[in-house]
Amino acid sequence: MTRERFAPDVEVRVRSHRIGVIGAGMIVADVHLEAYRQAGFPVHAIASRTPDRAREVAERYGIEIVHETPGALIEDPAVEIVDIAFPPDQQPALIRHALAQPHVKAILAQKPLSLDLAEAVALRDEAAAAGKILSVNQNMRYDQSIRVLSQILERGELGDPVFASIDMRAIPHWQTFLEGYDRLTLANMSVHHLDALRFLFGDPEQIYTAARTDPRTEFAHRDGVVASTLTFPSGLLAVSIEDVWSGPREEGFDSDIWIRWRVEGTRGVAQGTIGWPTGEPSTLTYASALTTDGQWVTPEWDTHWFPHAFIGVMEQVQYAVEIGTESELTVADNVRTMALVEAAYRSLDEGRPVRLDEFDLTTPDAAEPRG
Repeated sequence: MTRERFAPDVEVRVRSHRIGVIGAGMIVADVHLEAYRQAGFPVHAIASRTPDRAREVAERYGIEIVHETPGALIEDPAVEIVDIAFPPDQQPALIRHALAQPHVKAILAQKPLSLDLAEAVALRDEAAAAGKILSVNQNMRYDQSIRVLSQILERGELGDPVFASIDMRAIPHWQTFLEGYDRLTLANMSVHHLDALRFLFGDPEQIYTAARTDPRTEFAHRDGVVASTLTFPSGLLAVSIEDVWSGPREEGFDSDIWIRWRVEGTRGVAQGTIGWPTGEPSTLTYASALTTDGQWVTPEWDTHWFPHAFIGVMEQVQYAVEIGTESELTVADNVRTMALVEAAYRSLDEGRPVRLDEFDLTTPDAAEPRG
């Protein structure tokens, strides 16, 4: 029971719209561009804060044009889709510059979209006013195990979801630019898991978040190791844990790393792993009283979250440009994920559960308390 029953990866429907990539770090060099190479997406140009690094990456992937600045790339009339992999404090200005260019049809932004909810709401509204596609790279939605899990849930094979968890015990590579922010794990790692829970189950009613500092992270921060509990209108309870400490990974210490998830329903259970920390494909196994006679079934695939999920992220932008509709990963939907992250920070600051309806997402003052 594999690809005939489930679709762990997307079908590439369009690969004709020229991409300009901003950024030349690891996520671009090893993930974005490798995914685009495999999918056959046309990368027209690249730019970075460091032109020499951009030239190295361009040579690696056969990209003919290297612009000296991100602004020059955005102004290149041959660029139809601007793919931004830049620090979130600098990303909004690049998005606004791209929105002003007549030739730019779509923008794919990194998450977090911005460092605060009000800025995200403003970008959503400015993109709508410009009539441009603004999509946000929530790539965990295209992880193979999460895609197959969503298909199992849509078919009702687990019955009504009762409890869900995402449990990460792994050490991220914190980019140096994060040292200047007051937001760390929630904005840069938990955002994957909180968005995946929204993708699978819809918007929660409230979130309660606790955190402590991470002994390994030397720069100042407040949200290192994080645990969040979410409640949903259906009664579903979910837990998201980001343990970025995960043990003393010193020489001679036999420690393990993993990301595991589990969903329990009234008629079945599914569980799996996310392969990113180990470089293995993600996994899923499930048992349903409705469709598998209570026996465990394990779909298989040989693709990975990194880089193959990024094919799906860019494909949905390519397709939206082609048919003139909004993307699957819309900025409007991402604002709701940003609201969940903002609620988690408010919960952390105030030591209480925070309801999502405390935020009025129709106004630039979205982060301010209602009333």
